[in-house]
Amino acid sequence: MSTTSLPASARTPRLREALIGAAFTADGLLERLGAPAYAALARSETVPALRATRGDSPLDTLVRLFLLQSPVPAARAAAALPLEECVEDGWVVSEGDLVRATVDVRPYGGPEGEDWFIVSDLGCAVGGAGGIGSHEEAVVLGVGGASTTLAGITVRRPVASALDLGAGSGIQALHAAQHATQVTATDLNPRALEFTRLTLALSGAAPADLRVGSLYEPVGTSTYDLIVSNPPFVISPGARLTYRDGGMGGDDLCRTLVQQAGDRLNEGGYAQFLANWQHVEGEEWQDRLRSWVPQGCDAWIVQREVQDITQYAELWLRDSGDHRTDPAAYAERYEAWLDEFEARSTKAVGFGWITLRKSAAAGAGDPSVVIEEWPHSVEQPLGPAVEAHFVRQDYLREHDDAALLAAHFTLSDEVVQEQVGLPGAEDPEHVVLRQNRGMRRATKVDAVGAGFAGVCDGSLPAGRILDAIAQLMAEDPVLLRDRTPQAIRLLVEEGFLEPVRGGA
Repeated sequence: MSTTSLPASARTPRLREALIGAAFTADGLLERLGAPAYAALARSETVPALRATRGDSPLDTLVRLFLLQSPVPAARAAAALPLEECVEDGWVVSEGDLVRATVDVRPYGGPEGEDWFIVSDLGCAVGGAGGIGSHEEAVVLGVGGASTTLAGITVRRPVASALDLGAGSGIQALHAAQHATQVTATDLNPRALEFTRLTLALSGAAPADLRVGSLYEPVGTSTYDLIVSNPPFVISPGARLTYRDGGMGGDDLCRTLVQQAGDRLNEGGYAQFLANWQHVEGEEWQDRLRSWVPQGCDAWIVQREVQDITQYAELWLRDSGDHRTDPAAYAERYEAWLDEFEARSTKAVGFGWITLRKSAAAGAGDPSVVIEEWPHSVEQPLGPAVEAHFVRQDYLREHDDAALLAAHFTLSDEVVQEQVGLPGAEDPEHVVLRQNRGMRRATKVDAVGAGFAGVCDGSLPAGRILDAIAQLMAEDPVLLRDRTPQAIRLLVEEGFLEPVRGGA
């Protein structure tokens, strides 16, 4: 574990002012480096960025110092920073005529264009100078794809209290600080909480209540309106790397995290997690995850990716740099991963999002639990779509088939109709409704479904629309009313149709 002391945060406003003044921001980086060099950083390739910053501007200096972790001449550092303060506070160290950074500082654009900065260990901003590959147990990573995914799917509404469990470098706490009155951040690694403190301070955000400990232990019986966690979800043999390995057998850490969330949520509160889960021989993965959902909570679980056990082991062995070690040692570690999976009858590992919402209906024994596989592209941020999903589930629970037929609906924004069939054919083989926003779903509909969706403008109840369609298609209106509510229910559940409030 690293024992290097971390910078002080008391004078971060002056450092923040210098960084922004030099355009060391997400937008400034893109403009200075250009798209190819900027994209190369995400692949941990630094040569293009080094070439782009061969000048002597303050921005060039800051990119090389904090993002690429290259020593810079002291005179150039003094022109870009309040150098004496930064040395005293520990952000940089002087080595003769050169200055080098002690931490990785990565510009990060907030959802409303805020200029934020994520502070992490050197070389461990995901896609930063060194990329991942550290064997150091307590290394603290910066911003990466998993953390931005969680930030994007999180429901953003004003709340009194939020909990970032396993805060790491503080990305989720930083987002939560924009809409929560009080943010609590926990981590098993005390060093991670120090990075959270730095991230919040350098980004100009309010400080969080920082607590050391595992899972929910640091917060006792406290409850929250929002819980978010990008936990160490990797299913591995042992707990070698704190930043990624859960330290419990199989997917027990993620299961425990989800199952215990219900007792920590206030009524109407959300808990949102990234997780891995096992696909076990002889067991449906959906059943496994359904057993995780705590009583009193609705749930929406989306599996985004599945890897067989060899792909999964190779991914994380490369992550820790084991593929660059002695071949015999690599083979031994690989065997250990496969032994672990074989012992647990695990054939694959799934990755995805888990959202819980505490609700009175679920507490009364009528939970809404939706578990689905969706490996297709989505449009971030998805927070509004997540919240809308649960609103629609409430609506469907409260409306039986008769109530649906009496209700009014409108076609959701950005839904288009596609007709699929052979060129020149009189009628299409099938019709597809497709969303261009949010989850970007597509669903096949028959002629009745297409016609129904096409005329839903909120002016007529669903039953009246079906009666008109029955007359046009020479169908029995009673039979059509009987068989269509289930199709309407699906179109509402998946967000193709929006109920008109007060129209039923």
